[in-house]
Amino acid sequence: MRQPADDHAFAQRAGVSELRPTTGDPGLVPPSEPGHEDLPVDRNQAILQAAKQVGSTLKKAEHPFALAGSVAVYAHGGTQNLQHDVDFCIRPDDAGAVAATLRAAGLVVYTPPEDWLLKATCLGQQVDLIFELAHEPVTTELLDRAQDLSVDSVLMPVLSPTDLLRGLLTAFSEHHCDFGAVLPIARTLREKIDWAALRRDCGDAPMPAAFFFILERLEIIPPSGNPAAAPSAPAAPAAPAAPAAPIEEERS
Repeated sequence: MRQPADDHAFAQRAGVSELRPTTGDPGLVPPSEPGHEDLPVDRNQAILQAAKQVGSTLKKAEHPFALAGSVAVYAHGGTQNLQHDVDFCIRPDDAGAVAATLRAAGLVVYTPPEDWLLKATCLGQQVDLIFELAHEPVTTELLDRAQDLSVDSVLMPVLSPTDLLRGLLTAFSEHHCDFGAVLPIARTLREKIDWAALRRDCGDAPMPAAFFFILERLEIIPPSGNPAAAPSAPAAPAAPAAPAAPIEEERS
């Protein structure tokens, strides 16, 4: 279930019809940032630069967080085909302090109509600060499972591959079920994912179950319960054959 964010940090959020700044930020839309002409022409590199700057800022302020989304997939070894924004996971109770830290660093932070994230702009790129993932609030346990990885030479916590895919699977619905976008991620990270845990957590829902079926048919993962996927037990030694009964000689 979706949980409301900290009411003190995000007062009067309900009923908002457009992006608006958090407390302390003037204006209704992000102002144009100076120096955009110096951004890399490559959009992927521009997104990486924004991820590095925000990650470094949060790390310096010692906020618990984890990189998520397509940049996290890239950090785990995926291809550098990044999406249109940068995603970070933060705890709901930390959202107000994180917003204040980013504002102090010169970023514009906005509260969107959705009640499960904040938005910011960094180097002309959109940054989502998510405090609800997979329909559940981001927890300390989730962030503790993150792995410290190099993101284009900057070390920062990154969501584990299993948690990354769990978030994508639980987002499937009748209105949003893009298997084609998630399939390359599952294929690339398949050796780093705890598939048993994902089946246990998501396998009963129809959309994730259909996705698991596709992965099985493509031989990306073994079928559920396939004995070949588990170590085989040593065969029991064969019992010795019983001695043959003596044949009585025919009496003459």
